[in-house]
Amino acid sequence: RQNMTKLTLQNVIFKTLILLKNNVKFSKININKCKILSKKGNMKLINVNGKIKIVIKGTKNKYEILKRIGKGGMSEVYLAMDRNLNKQWAVKEIKKKARDRNNEVVIQSAIAEANMMKKLDHPCLPRIVDIIDRKNVIYVVMDYIEGEPLSKILEQYGAQPQEIVIEWAKYLAGVLEYLHMQDPPIIYRDMKPANIMLQPNGNIKLIDFGIAREYKEQNVEDTVSLGTKGYAAPEQFGGKGQTDPRTDIYCLGVTLYHLVTGQNPCEPPYELYPIRHWKPELSAGLESIILKCTQMNPQDRYSSCAELLYAL
Repeated sequence: RQNMTKLTLQNVIFKTLILLKNNVKFSKININKCKILSKKGNMKLINVNGKIKIVIKGTKNKYEILKRIGKGGMSEVYLAMDRNLNKQWAVKEIKKKARDRNNEVVIQSAIAEANMMKKLDHPCLPRIVDIIDRKNVIYVVMDYIEGEPLSKILEQYGAQPQEIVIEWAKYLAGVLEYLHMQDPPIIYRDMKPANIMLQPNGNIKLIDFGIAREYKEQNVEDTVSLGTKGYAAPEQFGGKGQTDPRTDIYCLGVTLYHLVTGQNPCEPPYELYPIRHWKPELSAGLESIILKCTQMNPQDRYSSCAELLYAL
């Protein structure tokens, strides 16, 4: 302790409190009835009736941080309590500082995601309820989605029953059609089991709009090539034109392939066989739909999600 500066000691205490807050009885600590105990970055510690709370600065202590629930790239996601409404939200913290070109792309994608999601309203999409813009960070407050991603369901239980997958497919095609009907159309570009949350009530939610983009008719191709290899359409990797609604149809087709066969397209044999190659008992109709969705040439796929919905 003697070798630490006051600031360093505060940082150590702050990080320790974030990690251990739910496991230590802070009410026994003498905190001298101070209102604000410590500040670090864009969060602060406050004393509420003898208990330490972690809140976001500049929100009138509205959002209390409960725990971190995710981390990736330039952002972290926290579970937070709205102390005014007594309701839990997910809070995504996006750091604005970019170390290189790749980080800058991630930051701009995350900010674009927030602005894009603000104007959307669909039962299969999380709502954005607040955006808090600070000098070095942006906080995006959104619905907290309980449940498990379908990727985890696949890991635990393998291929899912065909009837359930078809129902999921209808919901997913419906939400993609909603996105494509926006002005300008929104191309999701990252459909995969890991981005589909299965809630305890059986409903599904589409999450993570970090690489979604608004379709621009005058563009010949995308500025940045992004997507998840194995699920992404060929045109997402540059030189083959701009992504459009048919790109999402391809990604959805691969996702359905994975869900109904249990075969991960990111693993050997790295090739999409007809689904009855793996499971002969599956429907010839569903096999035909998935084959049409996953054609290499966008012109050979369904032209819209509405057409896909009709086929399903």
